[in-house]
Amino acid sequence: MTVAIIKYNAGNIYSVDYALKRLGIEPVLTADAALLQKADKVIFPGVGEAHTTMQYLKEHNLDQVIRHLRQPVLGICLGMQLMCRFSEEGETDCLHIFDAEVKRFSPGKQEDKVPHMGWNTLNDVKEKLFDGKQEGRFVYFVHSYYVPANISTAATTEYILPFSAALHKDNFYAVQFHPEKSGAVGENILKNFLNL
Repeated sequence: MTVAIIKYNAGNIYSVDYALKRLGIEPVLTADAALLQKADKVIFPGVGEAHTTMQYLKEHNLDQVIRHLRQPVLGICLGMQLMCRFSEEGETDCLHIFDAEVKRFSPGKQEDKVPHMGWNTLNDVKEKLFDGKQEGRFVYFVHSYYVPANISTAATTEYILPFSAALHKDNFYAVQFHPEKSGAVGENILKNFLNL
């Protein structure tokens, strides 16, 4: 099985690479359209800023490549947000895979810190990516922007307000948290993705 990680100007690519190697997968890090289209699975990770990242994807035609992938694709963190329609971060027009907007957390009280950083639970889990065993389990988050619950929401988490912890539509899967930093739970989610 060939697993491709989309290589672009975003952080976190190498921690996903290491996580897959721990599972016995030797992923290909690439921005080459032909290699991405040929891979059995594609992972679109990301830590960074939406506007500059989206500009980079457009300049390298990766926006079109990602939109038209037919195999299972997993977006992680910024990868998930960029798969939405629009992000408030830099007023960014995104990939339009999920019909949802990305919004900035607005702290309601003193103890609400932004970014949302640390361990939090998965709720309302409803996708095979989660294998039915992740309800109430803890995963690791680092983000200042969130996707409100919508028709594609596959799991939620609550911080300041309930938001989408995961999305799913057709062959596109996405998680706001970092499975590669979420211990055994995250490892299991990556395994489930590889087994789709």
